[in-house]
Parts: sequence; structure tokens; C-alpha cells
Amino acid sequence: DTGISVRKRVIKILRDICIEQPTFPKITEMCVKMIRRVNDEEGIKKLVNETFQKLWFTPTLHHDKEAMTRKILNITDVLLKSEEDASYKPVKKACTQLVDNLVEHILKYEESLSDSDNKGVNSGRLVACITTLFLFSKIRPQLMVKHAMTMQPYLTTKCSTQNDFMVICNVAKILELVVPLMEHPSETFLATIEEDLMKLIIKYGMTVVQHCVSCLGAVVNKVTQNYKFVWACFNRYYGALSKLKSQHQEDPNSTILTANKPALLRSLFTVGALCRHFDFDQEDFKGNSKVNIKDKVLELLMYFTKHSDEEVQTKAIIGLGFAFIQHPSLMFEQEVKTLYNSILSDKNCSVNLKIQVLKNLQTYLQEEDTRKKVAKQEDLKEMGDISSGMSSSIMQLYLKQVLEAFFHNQSSVRHFALNVIALTLNQGLIHPVQCVPYLIAMGTDPEPSMRNKADQQLVEIDKKYAGFIHMKAVAGMKMSYQVQQAINTCPKDPVRGFRHDESSSALCSHLYSMIRGNRQHRRAFLISLLNLFDDTA
Repeated sequence: DTGISVRKRVIKILRDICIEQPTFPKITEMCVKMIRRVNDEEGIKKLVNETFQKLWFTPTLHHDKEAMTRKILNITDVLLKSEEDASYKPVKKACTQLVDNLVEHILKYEESLSDSDNKGVNSGRLVACITTLFLFSKIRPQLMVKHAMTMQPYLTTKCSTQNDFMVICNVAKILELVVPLMEHPSETFLATIEEDLMKLIIKYGMTVVQHCVSCLGAVVNKVTQNYKFVWACFNRYYGALSKLKSQHQEDPNSTILTANKPALLRSLFTVGALCRHFDFDQEDFKGNSKVNIKDKVLELLMYFTKHSDEEVQTKAIIGLGFAFIQHPSLMFEQEVKTLYNSILSDKNCSVNLKIQVLKNLQTYLQEEDTRKKVAKQEDLKEMGDISSGMSSSIMQLYLKQVLEAFFHNQSSVRHFALNVIALTLNQGLIHPVQCVPYLIAMGTDPEPSMRNKADQQLVEIDKKYAGFIHMKAVAGMKMSYQVQQAINTCPKDPVRGFRHDESSSALCSHLYSMIRGNRQHRRAFLISLLNLFDDTA
């Protein structure tokens, strides 16, 4: 909440210390504090970007190994301590130096992991190095092409700690971006990656499966075209699901089903994950068969959404969400509309199921956004327009129920509902006027991150459509009361319209700050509120 000029001065002081005294002991903490300001106002954002451009992305003198090591350790330590990092536009030479030296350090850390005294620290550093390499790969994957073969053996890491799993996931994410860019990679190298990924998919949990299937998608679809390999894996899990469905239909209380629950959960998730990255209705997979695979998968997953066990229901919904990314048109199916809308609108429905449906919609919108950006880069405007049209139609189906989820007493439900609405608005999929009162209401949320996000959306709408906020202000006030009623954990306590923090402020203060600049709007809004108390009306 400090003024912009004060924050600028502080960042400049911290920047000068970091550049002039690179061995200063508190440098990591200072960098973390600066990096957290990257989402502030434009002036601050520009200053932070310039600071790290100078600090991290300026080429180091070739012979100065100590300075290079310091730079790498600073980046990895900041990554460890900072909750999220931002991507900066790199200087090519500095980035190449950093990537090459990070790979060198990874090999050194691996050697030092046998030293039991420093195992935890070095293991953490190894993860941070590999995570940093992944971030570089996201920006400029060409930098990692020559190191792909060095990365591949890390897919066989024996997993005993959280750090081991993070290594595998980040290596899979790096290879996914880098392998398609390699010129004439050896068949042995590609076959080894495919086999390593398949072993991980069969052996480990959800996060590993997700990243490994995604990597396998890039390798098979873009490089090897080894469709038979993937088809065999799909049939393994699809067959298991079909068998478990038949057993459940025969006897829902069978002990065999209880014993096979882990296999059922894994099959639901993996079938969905495979459907996200591969279109099994292509001839490359199913040959001349006339069977419609996507419909069969939908039928199978829908069956398990009606299961009595909530964990099974959740995994089936996750699987559906994955399948809908490959085949969005399935979301128009009546049974899918009924499932999603009933879960979102039923007050007695499990919070986990509500969150999962919202997460599915969020992931779909994020993927669509990525597709549109790719289509724009490749100048495939028509493809982007068709995709936008479908996204818009889909969100119209579920919009009301998502907005109504704002009135839930659990903050996690409100959080995901707001994410979905923000993505929908940012992509221009719906007319914003219908969301304005709900966003005003979310601006009264007790959690600062949520009310800031809602307020930000209102500011964007006000820029594009002057007068919309004023037009829906009273409706927004009424909805704010509904949100506060839902959040109020103690029904005996009256709902209050202000919050106690450093200074007591009205819950709707942001709304009023947007209206008060226009005298006509301000008077009309205040009169409308006063009229609510007019006994003669």
C-alpha cells in the first residue's frame, strides 16, 4: 500500500546494492522482495524488469567463473525462496551462458548428493537449477536443444522424496519443449524417452502422469509418430475401466471393486490424460475400426461420475475435463450439461466436486487461450475464430452457475469461480455487463487477493464500457449483501458493510471510488440507496 514514488526509491536502492555489492549476505532476500513487485503498476513493473535485466541477463566476463557461479546461485536461491518467478526478455549471450552453466552445476550437485551432510540443501539446489532451466526452456527452448541428451537420464531418478518427483516433472516439461526442435535425434534416444515416460506413467501418481503424458504427446505427435505404442497403453487402461464397469453393474457392493479401487482411480485419470493429448479417433490409432472412441470414453467416464464413492466421482470428472480439452464439443452433450450444472447449483453437493468442475472449466479456457495465441503466431486467424466461437458458446451454457458459485461459504469455491470468470472476460467470450454485479459482490470478499482480482476486472470493464459500473451498482450492492450472508459463519452476528484492518473501510469502497468521479452517477447511486429506505414509496 506504500506510494509508487516511495516503492520506486526503495527498489532503486536495493538494485544499486545488488549490482555494486554482489557478495552482500542479504542479496537473495532483497531480490525476492523486488521480484514480488513485478505485478505492480507499469512504472514499478518496468523498473523491476530493468533491474533483473541488468542483474541476471548481462553477459559475464568469460574468465570470471566466480561471478558466474554467484549469478547462478542467486537465481536458484531466489527461485527457491520466491513463490513464483517472472519471465524476463533475455540477452541471448547471457542466457546461453546461464543455461550452459546451470547444466554444468546440475552435474556437480548430483555428485555432491552422496555427501549426506548437505543432501537436503543440494537436493533443493538441484530442483531449483532444473526448474530454472525449465523456465528458460519456456522462453527460448532452443537454448536447451544441445542439453536434451544430458537431461534424459533424469527421467529414471529413483523417487523417494518430493524433490525427486519435482526433478522428474521438470525434466519431462523441458523435454516436451525441446525434443521437437532437435534435428535428426537418434532413434535410440527417442525410444529410451518413450519407454522411460511409459514406465513413469504406469508407476507414479497424478502429477507425474500428467507431465509424462504431456511430454509423450509432444514426442509421439511431433517426432516419432509411434502411435501403436500409445494405443497399447490407452487400451490397457480403457480395457481395465470397461471391466470394472461391468463388475460394478453386476454387483455394486462387490469386494472385488473395493480391492481394485486404486486401479480404478489410476485408470480414470490416465484414460482422461491420454485423451487430452491424443485423438484416438484418428486412423493412425484405431485403424479401420468404425467405433467412435471419444463417445465410448465419454460413456465410460460418465458412468463413474454416478458412483457412490466421492473419490471415484472426482477422478471421473478430472478424466472428463481432460477429454473435453481435446474434444470441446462434448461439453454440449445434455448429460454433461446436467452433470456440471447440477454439481455447481446444488447447495448440498460436495465442495470437492464443485471445485473440480470449476477447475475443468478453468483448464479448458487456459488451453484455448494458448491455442489462440499459437494460431495468431502462425497466422491461422480462421482457426482462432472458430475456437473462440466454440469457447463462447460453451461458457454461455455454464455462466450462470459459475457466477452463482460466488455465493458459496467456502473461499476455495469462490476462488475458482472468480478465475473462470476472469479468463472468460479476458478472452472476450461473453458480454461483461451480466458479470458486473457479481464482480462488485466479490470485491467485498474477506481475502485480499480475491477482492483485488474482482476490482481489477471492474476497472478493465469501466475502461472499455463507460457507465456499465454505475448502471449495475445497486444490483451489485444487493449481491454484496448476499455474498456476506453466505460467508457469515455465525448466523447470530449481523452482516456488516465494513471491515476492520489498519483503517476501517467500507466493503464497497472500491465501487464508490469508481462512481464518485462523475457527479451525475454519484448522485444517482446515492439517491437509489436512500430510496431503499423510503417508507412512503
